[in-house]
Amino acid sequence: MANRRTVIAGNWKMFKTVNEAEDYAVRFLEEVKDVTELDIILCAPFTALYPLKNELEESVVHLGAQNMSWADQGAYTGEISAQMLLDVACTYVILGHSERRELFGETDEEINKKVQKALAAGLTPILCVGENLNVREEGKAVERVRAQVTHALSGLSTEDLSRMVIAYEPIWAIGTGKTASSQDAQDMCAAIRANLTELMGPTAEKVSILYGGSVKAENIAELLTEPDVDGALVGGASLDPLSFAKLIHNAGSVVTRMEGR
Repeated sequence: MANRRTVIAGNWKMFKTVNEAEDYAVRFLEEVKDVTELDIILCAPFTALYPLKNELEESVVHLGAQNMSWADQGAYTGEISAQMLLDVACTYVILGHSERRELFGETDEEINKKVQKALAAGLTPILCVGENLNVREEGKAVERVRAQVTHALSGLSTEDLSRMVIAYEPIWAIGTGKTASSQDAQDMCAAIRANLTELMGPTAEKVSILYGGSVKAENIAELLTEPDVDGALVGGASLDPLSFAKLIHNAGSVVTRMEGR
């Protein structure tokens, strides 16, 4: 894991009302208030961001959004700008999630524009990449993921690249009955780091690369022992505050043990 910071990000997707988010925050903070060995992020629906800002203020938990526009403002009905996210104390934003790509047709070019806008605004993008089952079975998984990384990061300086977080999610292992092993995660995260090295040189060793895909309290420790897996983007297991807190404590135990070596 070199000297990279471990990151655990929860992606609530389209779940939780304002009241549910506030209740979650109170219960969750009580469980993780003393965690300092890793970075914790909650990526919530837009409607929950402002109430979470009030609940999470001055806590160890960072706030993130699940998407944003590449535009600053204007006639873009239904969109949210980087400035709006900053206004509710977001410091992270998920970009290029597989559901945005697959269900809403987001292209690599659009994602690149969003990444550039987020960085210019001072937000840390969590860039999601991953391949579907057909691509995996054709033996083109690494090729596809490398292309996503390269296109999404096009035009960025080395300094900009060093501020990124990358999250690899194997779409083929979500709802297919197939399982991605910790070795699968390591292999692709290593391929992503090699790609980053080509783009930015040795600074690539500073970029945190997360794994997402059925991450739970029970398997987070195994994942974090892999040398190029620096954390996790957690979906369903982040929806319950106590379960997510347990996952974070399990991750923290691994980080503490590895730092003590």
